[in-house]
Order: sequence, then C-alpha cells, then structure tokens
Amino acid sequence: MQEDPISILRQYWGFDSFKGSQKKIIDAVLDKRDVLALLPTGGGKSVCFQVPAMAQEGLCIVISPLIALIQDQVEGLKKKGIKAIALTGGIPFNELIDLLDNCLYGGYKFVYLSPERLQQELVQEKIRQMNVNLVAIDEAHCISQWGHDFRPAYLECAELRKLLPQTPVMALTATATDRVADDIVESLHLTAPVIVTDSFARKNIAFKILWEQDKHYRSAQLCSQIKKSGIVYVGTRRGTVELAQFLNSKGCSATFFHGGITKKEKEKKLDLWLTNKIQIMVATNAFGMGVDKPDVSLVVHYQIPDCLENYYQEAGRAGRDGQPAEAVLITNPNDEEQLKNQFLSVLPDTAFLKKIYNKLNNYFRIGYGEGSNETFQFNFNEFVRAYSLNSFLAYNGLKILDRNSVVSLSESFSKRTIVQFISGKDAIFDYLDLHKDTASIIQTILRTYGGIFDFETKINPSLIAKKTNTSEQYIFKILDQLKKDDIITYEAHQSDLEITFLVPREDDLTINVFAKKVQEQNRVKTEKVYQMIDYIKDTKKCRSKQILEYFGEKNTKDCGICDVCLAKQNTSKPTFNQVSKAITTLLLESPHTSRALANIMIYKEPLILRALQLMLEDGAIEINTKNEYRIK
Repeated sequence: MQEDPISILRQYWGFDSFKGSQKKIIDAVLDKRDVLALLPTGGGKSVCFQVPAMAQEGLCIVISPLIALIQDQVEGLKKKGIKAIALTGGIPFNELIDLLDNCLYGGYKFVYLSPERLQQELVQEKIRQMNVNLVAIDEAHCISQWGHDFRPAYLECAELRKLLPQTPVMALTATATDRVADDIVESLHLTAPVIVTDSFARKNIAFKILWEQDKHYRSAQLCSQIKKSGIVYVGTRRGTVELAQFLNSKGCSATFFHGGITKKEKEKKLDLWLTNKIQIMVATNAFGMGVDKPDVSLVVHYQIPDCLENYYQEAGRAGRDGQPAEAVLITNPNDEEQLKNQFLSVLPDTAFLKKIYNKLNNYFRIGYGEGSNETFQFNFNEFVRAYSLNSFLAYNGLKILDRNSVVSLSESFSKRTIVQFISGKDAIFDYLDLHKDTASIIQTILRTYGGIFDFETKINPSLIAKKTNTSEQYIFKILDQLKKDDIITYEAHQSDLEITFLVPREDDLTINVFAKKVQEQNRVKTEKVYQMIDYIKDTKKCRSKQILEYFGEKNTKDCGICDVCLAKQNTSKPTFNQVSKAITTLLLESPHTSRALANIMIYKEPLILRALQLMLEDGAIEINTKNEYRIK
C-alpha cells in the first residue's frame, strides 16, 4: 500500500512541497516507470528516490561512487529514523553475509552499494531475494564512456536490470550532455524512460574569471570579503595545505581537506566548517559531494578544471540557499599549458597501447597465442624503468588495457607511497648517529623531496633504491622502521602487484579491437579541455549562457552578474588599447608587478589584468624572475 509522498516529505524532511521536477519524477517511479533525472547541483536529487522508496513496501538499492557520499547519506537517513545500511569495501566476508541477511529480514529501507560490490556473486544472489521497490543509480554519468568521470565498474549497474527485471530504475546526475544522457539510457537498459531535465541555470551565482599572476594574494582578497562560508579548490594535496596556511596568515579562517588525511581528521575538519567555526575550506575537487551546506557564498577554483562538467558541478556548491554567491576561477597565461600537460600529454594513443602491450608480454615472456588467464606478480616501477617508459603514460595505458579486458590489474595498482617526516631535524641527526644503516636512505629521501617535513609527499621507492644502490624491498623495510620509531608517517602500497592476462597474446590485433574507441575517447577528452579553455577566454558571451548552451539549453538570457555581463554594463569603460598604452608608459620607466600596477593606475584591476594578458600573448611584454612585467 502506497503512502502519500507529501506526507512523507513533511514528516521526514520538514518541507510542505516539492521543488522543480521532484514531484514529476516521484510520480513516475510510483507508476513503475524508469526515469532519467537530469537535475542541477543542489536540485534535491536524493529526495527523488528516497521519498518514493519510503512510500512503498520493500527497500531501495542505491548505487553511489564515493564512500564518503554513501556514508553521509546513510547517516542522514539514520538521523531521520530511517533504517539504512552501507555495503562498501573492506567488510569481511562473514560480516558481509550477516549484513546482507539483515537487508533481507531487518526492515531496512535503503541499501547503499558501491558499483564494485555488484561484481560479487554473493551480493547478486542476495539481491535476487530482496523485495526491492526501486533501484537508484546516483552520479549516473559515471557509466558513460563519453562522460567526464567514467568508471568501468559502473557498467556492472546494468546487472541489476537482469536481477530485478520488474523493478523500476532511476538514473540521476547533475552533469550530462545529450550524448552522455543517451549513453546512460542505453547502458542501463532503461525501458521507455521518463526523462526529466530541470534547467541548469543558477541565477544567483555570479560566474567570474579573474586573470592574476599572484593567485595567493587574489584568493586571500576574495576570502576576506565574504561573510558566509567558502570553498577554494586546489589541484594538489600539498597545494591545499600551503594555501590554507597562507590564508590564515592573512587573517582568514581556513583549513584544508584532501584524501590523504585520516578519517578522524576529515570528520573534525568537516564539522568545524559545517558549524561555521572555520569559514574557508581549501580542498581537492572530491570535497563537497553529498555535503549539505546551503550558505556557501564563494567557490574559488585555483586551477583550471579538466572539463566544464566538473567545473559546473564544483562551482554549483555555492548559493544553495538561493542567496547571491560567486564562483570565481583564478587563472593566468601559464595555466593553459599546465592544463594541457596534466590532462592531454598523458593520453595514450593506439601506437603507445600496442607498444606497452608488446612490452608487457615480453616482460613476462609470453609467447604468441599464449598467456590467457595467467597471473603474475608485477612491479610497475621496475617495468617502467626497464623499458624507459613515461610513468604517467604507462599508468594510463595499463588502465585502458584493464578497462577493455585485455588484462586485469589488482586494486592496489593505483595506490601510492606517501611519507612525511614528523621529527625535528635535530632529532633526525641523533637518530642517524644511533642507526647508521639508515643514513644513506634518509639523506637521499631528504635531498630528493623538498618540503617532506611540511607535507605528506608521494615518493618513488624504486627511484630511492636506484639512487642508494639497494633494493626496493630494503627501502620499504627502512620506511617501516622509521614509522615504528616515530620519525615519519608512512602510507605504503604493496610493491609487487598482480596482473592477469585475460586473452591470448595477438600483439597489434589485440589492440585493434578497441583502437577506434580509444581514439574517440581521447578526442572527446581533448575536446573537453579545449572547451574549458574557450570558456575562460570568451569575454563576449555571458558565462552562464556559455555553460547552459554547453548542456544543451538554447535561447537563454544573459545573467547580468558575471564578469562578462558586468563589463558590458560599464559603457564608459576605457579600451584595452588605452590601458595597454598606460601600462607601456609605466613599464618603460621600470618593471612592475600586476599588484603594483593596480595600485598606481586609475583603471579597474580586472581591466588591467586582461590588458596584461593580451600584451603577453602579443609578445609586447614578458615576466621576469621577480614576477614583474617588463617591456620585451
């Protein structure tokens, strides 16, 4: 017997009405229809599957990509008095059986799974026995090979259609182009789905691009001006620590958040931020998924994201309370090249895939037509060194071979060796006197990795072994000892990984099967990077309009609040030519930083920065070692 969705919404969520297309989606599910819901960040996706699941007998299976997101939603449901359970990685087999039995007989309403769990026969068998009223696939763009965050394990979600053929399936995402949406429908085998698309427009967010050489200075300026909460996205773990320290030194209340800190630290930092004891969270890009904080009034991007989907999703964490907010991307002329190097230079092409597959077979002495289902211990660093391969290219190449079922790599393949020295330098000198056998290892690590006292640092044990003329095994032994003696913190991976060859060796023929697909995927990734660059450089079209058109929305209006719209409104604004001439006059006298020019000149700072960028591109000026502009 169905309960009234509004009554459930009022009882558990405290709202008297649904927003946007929530009611349409819920009605479709209660009518046993498949649904594809394309809702903007902050559009209330979770309510769309949680309410109809509560309105019916049985339970809802939810697939979600991030453990943190799963745990957050499960805790949220428990606080509402709703029985929910998370079946994520790391659960012992015997315990997993008990938990699955609880799902069958314990009156649970929600079972959250990572997509990897669906690969287990035990889990599949138990799901067949469950009374499931709805399957919800969150972050459904992950199933599409044309999406911005493709995860091969998500393809297992299609198995749920076979296990539960009569159960409606709902796919939800906040970022999907038409091509990705079509791919979701096909990959999940959705039957005549109700496709619901709410406008992605966020009318209260002012999207802005700021050109700035001194990003630390600009970030501090932006953060000091807000009264509510803010997020600053930085590309590296070390970068989050450095920027948070700088912001604090400038009077901002900030902390950092990244995947390398402990669960306890994450909970503490998140609580400080959620309760407004800390104002600014400096974080890597995974932060914010599933975090319900409506009063974020500023989101800053310190580096250029790899695609508009990621940018829009992260920027959309601002202004969920409907109040005015800003999403600011700080950039400079160097960022474009850095972006291409980071994301495009490490895309393996067909020739490289053939090369690395050939080297793998030779490395393990596999003959032509042989190797199927053979498993080997695999030292990645040794393999890369043996054939003088670029480690990033090789890593991505192996992941493509894994994704296309040529080989199977152990899960630990993607892990890293992270070290930070926690003892003072004097204590280390004393330690070296007592443990002379560690001296060459410690000294080599300290010389090779600057900042290892201040930050968790990724090290290459193979490189250290080569420099010290020892074995990698010996390096791990010394690291274990240093950790035990409280000299370092140390997060290690197993050096010898497992690789299983899934098909007989046929050299180029093996790669040719999926070569065109890889070429197309590389083309799409390249296109996304350049679309992001075009978005940044386009100073004529409204920022919001550019984003909405990218997601297929036509005939949209200018937002009136982005940097482009504000520039159009200022009709008395001087030309770039006028500003450039004024800059040239000052630089002929002496070199100046951008900040110094802004303090001296009568023009507004964004106009000065844009003029400097154009002058750099034209080769009229250059930057010296002191970060000053000068005439070329």
